[in-house]
Amino acid sequence: MQLHLLFMGSKFIYNSILKEYILKKVEEKCEFIASITYFKEGDNSLFLYLEELLHSSKKIVIVTTKNNFSIIGKLISTVTSDNQILKDGILIPSKVKSFKKDTYLLKFDNSLINVISMDERKIIPDILIEYKKNQETINIFNEDRDTALALLNPLAQTYDVSLDIVTLVEGWLKVEIKSKKYGNISNFISSAKKLLPKELIQKSNIIEHIIDILSLKNKKISFAESCTGGLLSYYFTKHNGTSKILDGSLVTYSNELKDNWLGVEQTTLEKYGAVSSEVVAQMSEGAMNVSDADYTLSISGIAGDGGGTQLKPVGTVYIGVRTKTEHKEVLLNLKGDRNYVQNQSVLEAIKMLISIDKEMFF
Repeated sequence: MQLHLLFMGSKFIYNSILKEYILKKVEEKCEFIASITYFKEGDNSLFLYLEELLHSSKKIVIVTTKNNFSIIGKLISTVTSDNQILKDGILIPSKVKSFKKDTYLLKFDNSLINVISMDERKIIPDILIEYKKNQETINIFNEDRDTALALLNPLAQTYDVSLDIVTLVEGWLKVEIKSKKYGNISNFISSAKKLLPKELIQKSNIIEHIIDILSLKNKKISFAESCTGGLLSYYFTKHNGTSKILDGSLVTYSNELKDNWLGVEQTTLEKYGAVSSEVVAQMSEGAMNVSDADYTLSISGIAGDGGGTQLKPVGTVYIGVRTKTEHKEVLLNLKGDRNYVQNQSVLEAIKMLISIDKEMFF
């Protein structure tokens, strides 16, 4: 049964950090949101939309403000030929299946509807819709999509699962595995891991996987960033447990700080430019020297939308990765706007970290 998310209130349209928080929590509980609809206060089309939606045989999460919580309840009661009653201080439809503070769940026809009251600076109330987990996500590195499909499709048929493979960046595939009627996801993953022992990571969230592995081995990591401006660090620090493995990140946007903080030689900067293999090599070395980390990543590039040249156009990014014993640098020619280039750069850096020590991460 598909999940539909409905926001009722202008704040969910314009307050992006509130919206992102809610989306994250709904996805954590329900895994996949099939569709999202937004309504502002006073939109007269909401009733007709709700009437159609409640007859759609879907799981529905309605997020509204405290001021509109009872209005949503009234509209739902009208659609379902019900009336609202007061229970434990909240006004809710009488046919509610279960409820807690600021959240309730009801069933109508073949639909399940969870209404949630949410405002700024609040912890989201419990999401009461139960979601039967019949899917898993794995990550595959250093294989292209066609090769992965050719290798995994026979296993998928054997274990009665379906695959949805998406390329995040070149050489990094995210694979969603869904169970069919007689599917066995765990056996599929076990067999796939034997087939791709140094390419497949069973955990869906790669950052959490890195944190878990480095914590277990008592290893540390540090970053030196230029064009990504701390985004690589943010990818890690938004997860619990990062303090165990991350020493820090130096955002050295100017050449002066690349020199003063990381020890990048002025002669290297002058000869090759800040966006170069030689500079990111010294940046990763400098990050290791100032932090004594076991792994370092460095990024320098031209994210855009301006600043490019004929030799180094917008989207030119160099990334360096370093361990105690080896280092590697790559040149990327990325496309997209500033934010997309920055995010692609971070994903490429994470891929390089995973790939430089396969014994550790796989």
